[in-house]
Amino acid sequence: MMQALLGPIIGMLTTAVDKAIPDKDQAEKIKAQITLAAMNADQEELQGAIKIINTEAQGESWLQRNWRPVLMLWFAALVGAHWLGFTAPNLPTEVVSDLLAIVQVGVGGYVIGRSAEKGIKAWREND
Repeated sequence: MMQALLGPIIGMLTTAVDKAIPDKDQAEKIKAQITLAAMNADQEELQGAIKIINTEAQGESWLQRNWRPVLMLWFAALVGAHWLGFTAPNLPTEVVSDLLAIVQVGVGGYVIGRSAEKGIKAWREND
């Protein structure tokens, strides 16, 4: 979510730096610092999300550990039910599209989260 906000902001800042600072080397140095600061902020957000998911995964109750996958399966089942014709005929296409978008974000988040988790584990083992 933060990345969606940072991209346009960084673009505006780098454009402003190009216009405000005539020395190209100095402008590039400042733009690099801005980009680095944004990457660090994005890294901190990702670390926070990983901590939350790890805490849930290590929780005491079955529901605490599994609510995200169950919810994603439920949304996927709703989309599948629509494609198979088991939903109301007057269901707006936007509702089905929104459910599909949720499933896509959930699957993407799972894949990215697992990749980040494995990458961090490998990084810690190499230190």
